[in-house]
Amino acid sequence: MKCFAQALDLKNDPKLIAEYKEWHTRVWPEVLNGLRELGIRNMRIFLMGTHLFMYYEAPDGFDPARDYQKYAQHPRVREWDQFMRGFQQRVAEARPETGEWWTAMELVFDLETAK
Repeated sequence: MKCFAQALDLKNDPKLIAEYKEWHTRVWPEVLNGLRELGIRNMRIFLMGTHLFMYYEAPDGFDPARDYQKYAQHPRVREWDQFMRGFQQRVAEARPETGEWWTAMELVFDLETAK
């Protein structure tokens, strides 16, 4: 298994943030099933202010750029993604020219491998 960390921001609107949090208490089944079909495990999204941090584990061969494209082929998943983008905005470090939305973060410390 590989681990991934990504960042994204929410729009700075307390009502939108509250709604975003509420929607994540009842994520559509097609979205959950699609993530599981990709082999994603232990996905967690954390919020601080407007900043989102997502952590997940995926199979060793998982490539977010490639595999999320397969996931997004499901019409209901695309609908969820477009709906969520109404709450979100890229972080300053994002590369929009590559289509990046959630921005990959660099692993700088891992307790399991530390000596």
